Amino acid sequence: MKILVLNSGSSSIKFRLFQAEDWCVVASGAVTRIGEPSASLELSWTDADGTEAQRDDAAGIASHHDGIQRIVATLQDTGALGGLEELRAVGHRVVHGGEAFHAPTLVDDDVIASIRQVIPLAPLHNPANLDGILVARELFPGVPQVAVFDTAFHQTMPRTAYRYAIPGYLYREHHVRRYGFHGTSHAYVAKQAADMLGRPLSQCNLITLHLGNGASATAIRDGASVDTSMGMTPLEGLVMGSRCGDIDPAVHFYLCRHLGFDNDTLDDLLNRQSGLLGLCGVNDMREVHRLTEEGNEDAELAVGITCHRLKKYIGAYAALLGRVDALVFTGGIGENDTEMRACACGDLESLGIELDGPANAGLIGRAGVVSKADSRVSVFVVPTDEELEIGRQALAAVL
Repeated sequence: MKILVLNSGSSSIKFRLFQAEDWCVVASGAVTRIGEPSASLELSWTDADGTEAQRDDAAGIASHHDGIQRIVATLQDTGALGGLEELRAVGHRVVHGGEAFHAPTLVDDDVIASIRQVIPLAPLHNPANLDGILVARELFPGVPQVAVFDTAFHQTMPRTAYRYAIPGYLYREHHVRRYGFHGTSHAYVAKQAADMLGRPLSQCNLITLHLGNGASATAIRDGASVDTSMGMTPLEGLVMGSRCGDIDPAVHFYLCRHLGFDNDTLDDLLNRQSGLLGLCGVNDMREVHRLTEEGNEDAELAVGITCHRLKKYIGAYAALLGRVDALVFTGGIGENDTEMRACACGDLESLGIELDGPANAGLIGRAGVVSKADSRVSVFVVPTDEELEIGRQALAAVL
C-alpha cells in the first residue's frame, strides 16, 4: 500500500511516494520549470535490491497534466510503483483553507469549490495547488484524493488570537483575520517534540519555530495551536528572507503619500525586497553570516534584528502559555544555524530556557536536545518533514 504526496506549485510539482506500512520513502523528486523549454523531471528511488538510483530527464513538459502524467509513468518505469492499484491515496498540499477546513479532507466537488472560493486569500498558491488536485482526479479516478491545508492546524486559535481590532464587518463579510501558515510543519514537529518529552501531545505546551526563507512561530497549548506569528498572509511576524514581517501599517500610507507607491509596488517591496534581503542585500542566512564574518555592518544588523524579533515572540508566547515544556527549532535555519539558536535563546534563563553551548554547537541537521540537563524548558532541534506529515494525514483521512 503506497501513498503519493504532491506539492503543486505554479511552475513545479514536488512529489514523494511512501510505503505506508513503515513510511519508507520509495521515491521522491520534482518536475521543474513547467511550460519552459528547460523543463525536467528529477527522480530518486530505491531498487528492489535496496540500491539507490537517480534519473534526470529533460523533456518538454507543457502543463501540470503533462508533469503528473510523466511522474506516474517514470515511477512505473523504474518499478517504484507497480500500478495505480497500489495507491491507497494521493495527498495534496494546499496552502490556504480559509475557515472551511480544520483537518485533512477527502476531495469532492464541494471541496474544490471551497478551495476556489479562498483563492483571493492565496492567489499565488491555491490555483497551482488546485491544478494538481484536478489533474490527479482525472489521472487516478479510483484513488482517494486528500487535501491537507497549511492553515488547518491553526484553526484551533481562539477568537482573541485570530481576530484583528478592525470593524467586524471586515471579518464577517470579507474574512479578514489571522490564519497562520506552515501549519503542517508545526504539527509534525509538535508530535516529534511530544515523543521526545515522553508524554502525549495533548499534555504538551510548546513554542515551535519554523525558521527558513519563510519563518513563523507558533504557541501550542495542550497540543493545539493557540497563536501564530503569520497573519492573514505569510507577510506578518518574524523577519524572513525577503519579507519584512511585523511593520507599522501606517508605513504603507507614508510610502503612498510621499513616494507615490501603488499597491503592486508596496506588495513587491514588502514581500520580495525586504527582510534579510532589504537589510543587507542577501536573503540566505548562510550568506548573511559570511558577510558578518567579513565585518559587514548591515549583515550584523540583519542578524541582530532577526534575533530581536525571535526573542520577542518567544517571550510573548511564554507569557501566553504560562507553562512551556519545550522550545522547538525547525526549518533550514532552525535545524542548521547554531548561531541563530544561541542568539534566540540567549539571556532567557528567567523564562526557564538554558541552552547547552557545546550540545548546540554540535547539532546540525538532525534531531536532538540542545538545552542543559536542568533547564526547566527543554530546547529541541527537530528536522521537519511536511511531506511525511501530509502522507500520514492523507492515510488517516481514508481509513
